[in-house]
Amino acid sequence: MKDFIKIHPDDCVAVALKPLSAGSVLDVDGQRVMLAEDIPQGHKFALTAISAGQPVIKYGCSIGVAKEDIQQGGWVHVHNVKTGLGELLSYTYNKQDTAIEQTPQAFFQGYRRPDGKVGVRNEIWIIPTVGCVNNVAQAIERQAQQYVGGTVEEIISFTHPYGCSQMGDDQDNTRRILADLVNHPNAGGVLVLGLGCENSNIDELKKFIGEYDEKRVKFLVAQECEDEIGEALDIIKNLAEYVGSFQREPIPASELVIGMKCGGSDGLSGITANPAVGRFSDLLISKGGTTILTEVPEMFGAETLLMNRCETEELFEKTVNLINDFKNYFTSHNQTIYENPSPGNKKGGITTLEDKSLGCTQKSGSAAVRGVLKYGEPVSTKGLNLLSAPGNDLVASTALAASGAHIVLFTTGRGTPFASPVPTVKISTNSGLAKKKDNWIDFNCGVMVEDTGLDEIGMQLFDYVLSVASGKKVKAEEKGFHDMAIFKQGVTL
Repeated sequence: MKDFIKIHPDDCVAVALKPLSAGSVLDVDGQRVMLAEDIPQGHKFALTAISAGQPVIKYGCSIGVAKEDIQQGGWVHVHNVKTGLGELLSYTYNKQDTAIEQTPQAFFQGYRRPDGKVGVRNEIWIIPTVGCVNNVAQAIERQAQQYVGGTVEEIISFTHPYGCSQMGDDQDNTRRILADLVNHPNAGGVLVLGLGCENSNIDELKKFIGEYDEKRVKFLVAQECEDEIGEALDIIKNLAEYVGSFQREPIPASELVIGMKCGGSDGLSGITANPAVGRFSDLLISKGGTTILTEVPEMFGAETLLMNRCETEELFEKTVNLINDFKNYFTSHNQTIYENPSPGNKKGGITTLEDKSLGCTQKSGSAAVRGVLKYGEPVSTKGLNLLSAPGNDLVASTALAASGAHIVLFTTGRGTPFASPVPTVKISTNSGLAKKKDNWIDFNCGVMVEDTGLDEIGMQLFDYVLSVASGKKVKAEEKGFHDMAIFKQGVTL
């Protein structure tokens, strides 16, 4: 196992891959560096003296500015580095060559729907229109488990607190996300459960759902029933007969849509798990597939790397708006745009938002940006897409599912048990986490600092995703975890 890594030839810092002791003498590209302090795993140390006011270079880019003089071998972190980012910026389109060579097709075992869409699960979803019927939806879910069997894999209710007392775009966003879930092909059947007096009532929601298969989507208004649970169970019994008629069949990987998200990052995120997901993304795209990258605030500081990979100037402008709209969202609520990383991020070795963003965007690989999506907008273009959503784990992962992701790849250096409406693969950045939280972690990228190269781990991850798409349950699914969260942006009446 290596002791440290210098990520880019231009870097003035290196990252400790294991705890390093003060006084250790390291050979970095033929240069002798003696550590002046203990350096925790995932944290940075200076390869040369860095004067106050000078940029600190990692990934070949600035991750901030030295607040004070830093000696060679010194610990480089929040105590002596600050962000170098400002407010709204002007951008110039400098298009880069981002061609991905086509590779032979691969296949998984999925479900082909009558409308031509593809699912990787064959579930029945209960979608409440409003939070007032959440308990009813959960009661229906519990009692409907008797209909799980055969190819009916699960019956799940996705509760939320919204659907009423919202205004304008905020209400429409709720309707849009709920409609997206109703239309998601991982659900072989759907029961939309309404109350009857809510703003986002069933008639309103149908305007967002559009055309639907009456065999697949059913509606029930609780206020119009004497026994809403009993009537719902009758509907689900019939839905189960329809859903049970679907069988898995070979589907080309070109029809897969995979969401990419990270959370609880550490200093190894941008070195192991995120680059591995990036390699996976390039591989899937080389086979005609689709990936979606989100959490816009964690693109701040690395956004130009994505902008210059936009396939057209129109997409470049959309990406500029994607970034600036989120900055304006922050300032409109009197919040700082470049908030420091979380306590967990800092403990893991991430110093500034630039540091985190440059690591986060590794998940995008090297492909061209071929689509830029609004929050709740379904993906329609194959290849790499950028999606407007915040960094919050549950909100962003739900947004990925709503835009059409069959599976979400979630990298983490700290660990988390949460789920989303679709299978959510937890990918650890370090082997210690994978060993300690084996009940959470599905795939370990910590081996990349031991003996496994990026190409090899990327192919292993690709094969693992195909197995999940073919029915292998991830750890959260095995435990029955299913979460959803809608992005609340407006006032509550």
